[in-house]
Amino acid sequence: MRILLVEDDPDLGPAIARALRGESCAVDLVADGVDAEHLGDTELYDAAVLDLGLPGRDGIAILRSWREAGRQLPVLILTARDGWSDKVAGFKAGADDFLTKPFRVEELVMRLRALVRRAAGHAATRIECGPLAFETQAGQFELDGLPLKLTAFEWRVLSALMLSKEAVIPRLDLLERVYEGDADVDSNSLEVIVGRLRRKIGADLIETVRGRGYRLTAGAPA
Repeated sequence: MRILLVEDDPDLGPAIARALRGESCAVDLVADGVDAEHLGDTELYDAAVLDLGLPGRDGIAILRSWREAGRQLPVLILTARDGWSDKVAGFKAGADDFLTKPFRVEELVMRLRALVRRAAGHAATRIECGPLAFETQAGQFELDGLPLKLTAFEWRVLSALMLSKEAVIPRLDLLERVYEGDADVDSNSLEVIVGRLRRKIGADLIETVRGRGYRLTAGAPA
């Protein structure tokens, strides 16, 4: 899960980013509204956490611009503004959720996981694919009913495949969901991660679709 975190508080922003990375997320943290709008327009994210009072460009204007451009990424507004009119303005601009400061980071994580799950078309919190199960709100995988231990990179790849199970995910999309924007990415790193996952969950579950990408499947390849 790759998150765009837009927060100009010099203490709060890095603290939220650390907490989200501790939950296996890739996080791009920006403090300026103009930079945030550009990243939301050009990069692939699973969700955005958006402050409203930002230097350069206000959060509502950024969100309205994304929606007018057809960007569908789930957006959670995180702000100290707690007035009813602010919430109405946020939802009218296209927000999917609204959380006011102060807040508990555990609640932020739960809300983001729910947003990403629903955006992928899943109402139930537990997703299954053959012997593999994903408790989306807890962020935990099971294989044959037993907990599955994964690195952060492995978790990001497998969660993306699980949320789109039986569908092909382009290789480039998976790469963008694994690494943060400033990461130095080796061209074969995704194949290495997929190889490790196959050894942990079984080679047949992750199908390579030549020239297209990868698919998590419980059945025989098409």
